[in-house]
Amino acid sequence: MQKIASFTVDHRLIKEWIYISRIDGDITTYDIRMRKPNTGDVMSNSLMHSFEHLFATFMRNGRLKESVVYVGPMGCQTGFYLLIRNADHKSVLDEVKRVLAEISDYSGEMPGMSEIECGNFRNLDCSIARREAKEYLEKIQAETESDLEYEK
Repeated sequence: MQKIASFTVDHRLIKEWIYISRIDGDITTYDIRMRKPNTGDVMSNSLMHSFEHLFATFMRNGRLKESVVYVGPMGCQTGFYLLIRNADHKSVLDEVKRVLAEISDYSGEMPGMSEIECGNFRNLDCSIARREAKEYLEKIQAETESDLEYEK
């Protein structure tokens, strides 16, 4: 059986950064890596869930809203996938940074925090998502579109 693309990347070399994971036609998958893999420092379910609600909401309401295909967590609990149609890498990186800054300062109610809108609405906390967005933004602030390749 053929390995899927994400299993061909040496996870020992991945740091907290944003990478282009793959490009399929007009859709680019970005690896929003918020934790260094295999260190034991994984995101809790509550943190992933909370960050996902805010990040997906802000991305789908932001400058690239027409291009966002998917925002979702990685099963390994170290980050998120962001799928963008017709991606311009600089615009995507700028928008991710803008959204992280917006989440860091967000003081409103958690989007989708009701039994009608979410399958686990009691497991959401804006404060931990805000803190995570602020810390991650500080880590990737210097990243440019020329830095989006995985280490080899």
